[in-house]
Amino acid sequence: MRKLLASLAITMGAVGIAHAQTDYQADADASAGQEMAQTCAACHGQQGISPSGAFPNLAGQQMSYLAKQIMDIRDGNRMVPQMAGQVDDFSDQDAWDVAAHFARQDANLGQTSDEDAELLARGEELYRAGDMSKGIPACSACHTPTGVGIGSAVYPGLSGQHAQYTVSTLQAFASGDRNNSPNNIMGDIASKMSDNDMEAVANYVLGLN
Repeated sequence: MRKLLASLAITMGAVGIAHAQTDYQADADASAGQEMAQTCAACHGQQGISPSGAFPNLAGQQMSYLAKQIMDIRDGNRMVPQMAGQVDDFSDQDAWDVAAHFARQDANLGQTSDEDAELLARGEELYRAGDMSKGIPACSACHTPTGVGIGSAVYPGLSGQHAQYTVSTLQAFASGDRNNSPNNIMGDIASKMSDNDMEAVANYVLGLN
């Protein structure tokens, strides 16, 4: 009986969280988010497209993913030294408002070089089909064939993202420095990727439009 009650409590708690997130998303105010996002421009660009490959593009990103990252950084569940103090005072609604602002911006249209066709071919293979010999699933299963991500599952869009940032993110997941993906699925996947695999996928998704 105790196990049943505990299970019901966990289930009801999850349902409550889901409802709360739905409410925040429904009430998200992109205009308020735009005002709060002014300080983000130095690293992420005025329209959410970063001038530096070291920082991610936020424009066109899934709202649910951005809101989660802001709250994870605020709560210490994701460590980003460059973001220290930037969102400490954000409420959950503030996070959703800023996420709504960036989500409505036009995503970056990246372009890859044809100079390394072999690298891009490997990137496409991993993205579309994965590598079963290494236990790497297809990226497209969670991030969609066009790389836009799945908001309801909090899976981010990858298309047009800076290759440098994508590589550093995969490296962080692989090393365990970052572990805030659902059930640490990205840690498991990235740990099976070689440096070449990471470079290949990163360059492929840059030009995935």
